[in-house]
Amino acid sequence: MTEPLLQARGLRLSLPDQAHKPFFGAAPMKHILHDVGFTLDVGGTLGVIGESGSGKSTLARVLTWLLPPQEGDVLFQGRPVRAFNAAELVAYRTRVQLAFQDPMSALNPRRRVRAIVTQPLRAPGQLGPGNNEASEARTAARLLERVGLQAHLASRYPHELSGGQRQRVGIARALALQPLALIADEVTSGLDVSAQARIVALLDELRRDTGLALVFISHDLSLVRSLCDQVLILRHGEVMEHGESAQVFAQPQHAYTRELLDAIPLPEVDPGWLERGLAL
Repeated sequence: MTEPLLQARGLRLSLPDQAHKPFFGAAPMKHILHDVGFTLDVGGTLGVIGESGSGKSTLARVLTWLLPPQEGDVLFQGRPVRAFNAAELVAYRTRVQLAFQDPMSALNPRRRVRAIVTQPLRAPGQLGPGNNEASEARTAARLLERVGLQAHLASRYPHELSGGQRQRVGIARALALQPLALIADEVTSGLDVSAQARIVALLDELRRDTGLALVFISHDLSLVRSLCDQVLILRHGEVMEHGESAQVFAQPQHAYTRELLDAIPLPEVDPGWLERGLAL
């Protein structure tokens, strides 16, 4: 039996609560994640849903081991990340990449797109002989084309791109090392509806074409429903519900999940809204 690609088991994390730090003394500890776990197979998609402050972004950083948990572990292909040595941890991070929520803060404003998307390749030396400018240009063009951007955008700076284009640049950078899993941390947040749809379509295409596993973190249930096979509902760092998307959306078991589903705007238009408005 093949091992799952990525597993989380009993993740618990507490951090100092600086918002309630007393004038003298240490800040109290705040529980961020409580016994969080899931299993993600090769090519699988997991949607992580929750309101602001539920621990979604913290979970993304724990999965990439930027924030090691106090308890629990992340397993990659059956091996606990906690037991990795320095070289193995570097190799793990090339296989599990993170695309950030805010591309304006995640992309260096002083560097052109070409340098940004090829930066992950510089340390492993995968740009070709001498890492010359021609090799960099070819690699950047290939990565930009992979996420649906034209090659000429490689010469631009992040502020010269639209929000959707910047987000695609961030995804292109995450794909540079050909990862097996991508953690997309609210990559559609702040984008208009059409840009959101294009980003979701891109992620789905990447999953189908390359077998990329995806952890899609979002507060938009409609996007998760259209993209993900599994759903994990978080509230205050605790798992409220976890299961197959079709099952969770059709028959939610937890009251919090039902509240979230009830909050989705209805697609039906009330035909009498205009008349009632004019009557007022």
